[in-house]
Amino acid sequence: MKVIEKIALIIYSNIILILSIILCLLIFGWLDMGVVGDIVNKCLTTDPASKITLGVCIVFILLSIRCIFFDPTSKEELKDKQGVLLENENGKLMISKETIENLVDSVARDFESAREITTRVELDKENNVKIFVNLTVNSNAVIKELSANLQNRIKEKVKKSTDLDVKEVNISVKKVAPTQESEEA
Repeated sequence: MKVIEKIALIIYSNIILILSIILCLLIFGWLDMGVVGDIVNKCLTTDPASKITLGVCIVFILLSIRCIFFDPTSKEELKDKQGVLLENENGKLMISKETIENLVDSVARDFESAREITTRVELDKENNVKIFVNLTVNSNAVIKELSANLQNRIKEKVKKSTDLDVKEVNISVKKVAPTQESEEA
């Protein structure tokens, strides 16, 4: 969010807060309706006050329309959410998060001990890649060895395929499933 948008939102929120407090005070009878009516009357009928009130109302209407109908997410933020944008002298290349997730899934499927693999990729503004893998393993798997091998293979595969350095590969073992041989017996 840009600084101007933040300031406008703060001002807008404060005015709504003040109006809400005034309405609550009127409802509870702690503020006289005549006093509020006189202030509103002066704001609407005296020349400089009415022009200021009109200007503020127009600004609030425009802010409201912008908030309702226009997405405040910038194009840069959308690119960060979608994937990594690489550029060279020949042009641009967008590598989506989905592509990286598919690479990770293909690497994980190569391990016989790994089952039910789900992957999530996070990217920051510096194009640092963090990968989160959830999986179920067979009961005969050596989890520490499997995770170390999986982390290394994922980093190598992503580097080779996309030329991106993976900062972290976080593996979470959801559960241990029985091996297929013991299920058949």
